[in-house]
Amino acid sequence: MSFLFAIVFVLVGYLIGAVPSGAIVARARGVDIRKVGSGNIGATNVLRSLGVGPAIVVALADPIKGAVATLLPFLFGMPDWIVASTALATVLGNDFSVFLGFRGGKGIATTTGAFLVVNPPAALAGLFLGLFTIAVGRFVSLGSIVAVVSVPTLLIFAGGAPATDLVLAFALMTVGIYQHRENLRRLAKGTERRLGTPAGPS
Repeated sequence: MSFLFAIVFVLVGYLIGAVPSGAIVARARGVDIRKVGSGNIGATNVLRSLGVGPAIVVALADPIKGAVATLLPFLFGMPDWIVASTALATVLGNDFSVFLGFRGGKGIATTTGAFLVVNPPAALAGLFLGLFTIAVGRFVSLGSIVAVVSVPTLLIFAGGAPATDLVLAFALMTVGIYQHRENLRRLAKGTERRLGTPAGPS
C-alpha cells in the first residue's frame, strides 16, 4: 500500500513542480522567457529580462510549489521516504517540466521550498549561506551551488539527521550541480555574468 501511495504523491509532486512559474509570469507580460536572455525560466533570467516585479513573483512561486508539494505526504502522515521522494520529484518536475518539453529551471528555489518542509534548520542555513555568497560576489549561480552543497555538509557535521534527509540532500545537491554545469564552466573561465548585468546566455 505504501508503494501505491508513493506513486501517487511522487506523481502529484512532479506535476506541481512542473508548473512553469517563470514561463507563466513572462507569458502574462507577452514574453516567451525561453526566447530571451539565457532562455532559463528561473527568477534570475526573469529579473534580467522583465524586471524586479515579475522576478519577485517567480522567486516566491517556485519555493511555494516545492513546499506545498512536499507538505502533502507529510500532512497525510506518509513515511519519511515518501516525503523525500516527493520532494525530489517536485524539483525534477521544475527542472524537466512535461509542460515545456522536459526543459525547465535550475531548481534551487524549488529545492529550498521542499527542504524547508523536510528539515527547516538545514534549509534555512543553506539559504543564508547562498544569499550571503550572492551578496558578496553577485554570482547567483555560485550562491546557488553553495546553498545546495552546504545543506548535506551541515547535516553530516551536525549529526543526528535521519538517513532520508541525508539521501535527499545529496540527491538535490547532485541535481543542482548538474543544472549549473554550464555556469561552473563559465565561473572557471571568468565569464559568468554577475547579478545586475544585462540579459544574456547564463
